[in-house]
Amino acid sequence: MEFDFRKGALPIYNRKKIQEEIPEVNTKIWSCESDDCNGWMRENFSFEQAPTCLLCNSPMVSAERMLPMLVNANDNLKLKAVAAAAE
Repeated sequence: MEFDFRKGALPIYNRKKIQEEIPEVNTKIWSCESDDCNGWMRENFSFEQAPTCLLCNSPMVSAERMLPMLVNANDNLKLKAVAAAAE
């Protein structure tokens, strides 16, 4: 296959990786109470027992949402932080 680079024709490469589908699971989250705010976070990524919204500083309530499965490698840090706060 030849291309005439003088006329501006460039070869096009398509290297799309085939992405495997990530399974979705019912995940516990914290959701902002404010109707004007869409803030939320996964429960296992929060360090507080009852966090406040980082966007509007309103209280957050526990809820569930279908989300792609993630593994929190820092769960041990959260457990240590909760234990230290309890002391």
